[in-house]
Amino acid sequence: MTIHVLYFASLKEALGIAAEHLELPGDVSTVGQLRDWLVGQGRAVLATAKNLRCAVNQDMVKLDAAIKDGDEIAFFPPVTGG
Repeated sequence: MTIHVLYFASLKEALGIAAEHLELPGDVSTVGQLRDWLVGQGRAVLATAKNLRCAVNQDMVKLDAAIKDGDEIAFFPPVTGG
C-alpha cells in the first residue's frame, strides 16, 4: 500500500520534512498503526507529541481509522488562534 503523509507545524519542523510518499508493510492498516510504524522508522516525535491530531483525506479521524492505498494522512499538533 502506498500513501502520502503530511506533517504540519512543530512536527514538520522537528522532522525536517513536510511530506513523504511511503510504501507500507501489510500489517499497517490504521492511522495508529501507521504512527507506531513511523516511530519505529525514526520519527519519534510522533510518539511524544501531545494531543496529536490526524486526518485521512482531509477528514479528522481517530487513531483507529482505517487507511487504504492512495490515502493522504496528515499529522499535526493542536493549534491555537487569537
